[in-house]
Amino acid sequence: MISGGGTGGHIYPAIAIANAWKEKHPYTEFLFVGAEGKMEMQKVPEAGYKIEGLKVAGLQRSLTLSNLSFPFKLLASLKKAKSLIRDFKPNAVVGVGGYASGPLLYAAQNKGIPTLIQEQNSYAGLTNKLLSKRAQKICVAYPNMGAFFPEDRLTYTGNPVRKDIMELNGKRKAAEARFGLKADKKTLLVLGGSLGARTINLAVLQDMKVLEESGYQVLWQCGRFYFEEMNAKVKESGLNEIHVNEFIREMDLAYAAADVVVSRAGALSVSELSLVGKPVIFIPSPNVAEDHQTKNAMAYVSQEAAILLKDSEAIGKLKSTVDSVMNDENRAEKLASNIIKLAKPNAAIEIIEALEGIIK
Repeated sequence: MISGGGTGGHIYPAIAIANAWKEKHPYTEFLFVGAEGKMEMQKVPEAGYKIEGLKVAGLQRSLTLSNLSFPFKLLASLKKAKSLIRDFKPNAVVGVGGYASGPLLYAAQNKGIPTLIQEQNSYAGLTNKLLSKRAQKICVAYPNMGAFFPEDRLTYTGNPVRKDIMELNGKRKAAEARFGLKADKKTLLVLGGSLGARTINLAVLQDMKVLEESGYQVLWQCGRFYFEEMNAKVKESGLNEIHVNEFIREMDLAYAAADVVVSRAGALSVSELSLVGKPVIFIPSPNVAEDHQTKNAMAYVSQEAAILLKDSEAIGKLKSTVDSVMNDENRAEKLASNIIKLAKPNAAIEIIEALEGIIK
């Protein structure tokens, strides 16, 4: 059983773990457990796996009416988690973070079923810290995670990512055809996550004219929440080299086309970009628990493997920051070579080996 979700940063590693396990052990039965109404309920079936939903939801930091229902949803989720475990009889349970992983791993640990936690971020979440006390193995994406977890059960594996991202050679022409890009122009790839990042979108909107005038083309994933607004503004502008997309499915082609990447610093994005080996400008979201995106980014910035642009400074400073990399070949090469040194291409395989080691 594999549990967790809420964002792509939790869901895609979970699917990557399942795919790697299935490749090695093709006759395995899988059951995913997610949170009702969250994106895993769609994405997991699309990847070919069965999923059950729990009613669990997060506890809001501010006093809200939804907090009153939290204990009842948690109790209902624990009850259903116990029932799912009793019926499915898993050999092991994997938690990747997100609301649903708490009740399921708690129920599994009470039954004596081996559990493995996969923590994507450089700053561990509360649920995973609590669950780690009785987990057999904790696979982490960053070194020096002993401050959060028991050292004797830690394995530094990195985050598992999709296989196609590791194979970019020879895909530039296909990328140009897919996204309508030109071979003779430098490409700026802008990513704000599947839902979108308002600050990044506003920064691109403000600078898109001068970006195009500088000879760049922009491949821009603006997210579901912002697509209609951003698409309309690009059409109104009359600009030809600003290619706005709600969501980019063919990320391998997008990465292959990119000369420089601007991205949030979610755990999965950071792991993917280290494998891609392109110069990266991280604009961490300030609206996440414990400011963990800034911590994710700083692990790379401290190794001269990426540039940090604060969210509060992005509107107004995006163009000059992009120029500082696009127009400096030595800096671009140094960033690209340093980030690839931090890549963990065998993360999924190492997690599978850790999981094999705990199964009775």
